[in-house]
Parts: sequence; structure tokens; C-alpha cells
Amino acid sequence: MRAMSVLSFEIRVCQNCGLRYPLTEGHPFGARCPHCLGETRVVLKKEMDEETQAKNKKGETIKAVLLDNIRSAWNVGSILRSADGFGFQHAYLCGITPTPEVNAVRKTSLGAENYITWSAHKDAVNVVYKLKLEGWKIAALEEDARAVSIVQHSESTLQSPIVLMLGNEVTGIDPQLLDLADQIYYIPMHGQKRSFNVANAFSIAAYALSQ
Repeated sequence: MRAMSVLSFEIRVCQNCGLRYPLTEGHPFGARCPHCLGETRVVLKKEMDEETQAKNKKGETIKAVLLDNIRSAWNVGSILRSADGFGFQHAYLCGITPTPEVNAVRKTSLGAENYITWSAHKDAVNVVYKLKLEGWKIAALEEDARAVSIVQHSESTLQSPIVLMLGNEVTGIDPQLLDLADQIYYIPMHGQKRSFNVANAFSIAAYALSQ
């Protein structure tokens, strides 16, 4: 069991250029202004509980995300951060998807990789086959003729453990993975662009599935 961690930090203001920034214990910024290296002063001290919400609460759906061939480490880190925030318990990182062993992933996830478990896999299709045998419901987020709006997801979908799949930023989800999905969702759009950034799309879908 992970013990509750307490994060203490200060808000500092530079007396030279006026920059206001947070400083956590051990942060490389230090007491010098990260912008001009001027002297700073503490204007606020905060002690914030970062108690991790209990996983697998009674009645809470077990959720995982599967990222297949996501290219951008920044997108992966952002998705991990959002996944933790929406109560996802695990991330399957498949194909060329970078893992938290990559510095850029850790920078964007801001420590979320310490709260959501993850595993790396070469072939997402094999992963999904195994998950289906274990009773997981497989959902995909993709523009497809079979897709229904994410806002119309069925409550029954969330009665079993569910994994939400997202694919490559350019080519989308592997067609064979789509064929294995129990449900394919799309996000309704009203502008001229036909897709969201994959990290933003995940957050929208994760929120919808949490309702």
C-alpha cells in the first residue's frame, strides 16, 4: 500500500523582475529567480495533501488505457497524468509508444507514472486478445463508420473492466484492433478540424466514461 505523501511548497516572487513561481522541496530552481537569477521572497507557504485516491473502490469500474504506436512522448506523459486523474489503474504502452523511462514522458506526466502502473508491449493485438479472454470490455476512440458518440456510451459498458484504446496520431488505431473492439467511440466536433490532439481526445473520452 502506498503511504499518503505530503507535498510542501512555497510561492516566491522575484524582487527584480516580478516573476511569481512555485518552489517545491528539492526543485532545481532554488531560491534564485529562474528567469533573471534575482533574489526572491516567499509570499505563500502551502502544505498540500496528495493522498492517492483508493483504487478499485467498491462499485468503481476498473479502467485501463492502451496506447498503440503513439509517437509523441509529450502526448504520452499528458495522457498518463490525465489517466491518473480520471481513476485509470493501468496503461498498456504498445508498439513505438515511449514509456516513462523517457525523460520527456516524465516531464509531462509530472509524477503520474508513480501512481498509475504501466507495462510495455511490442504487439497491441496480442495484448487485446488476452484482455478479452480475461473478461475486459474493449473500447476504441476513433473516427469509424461503426463509431457512436462518446456522450452516448452505455452504462452497461462500465459494468466490466474496460480498456480504452488510442492509436497513432497520423494513422489512427490499427484496423485489426478496431475489429476486436466491443465498442468504437468518436468525439462530436463542430469546427472545421476533424480531430483533436490525442492527449486532449483521451481526456474528453475519459471524462465522458467517468460520468
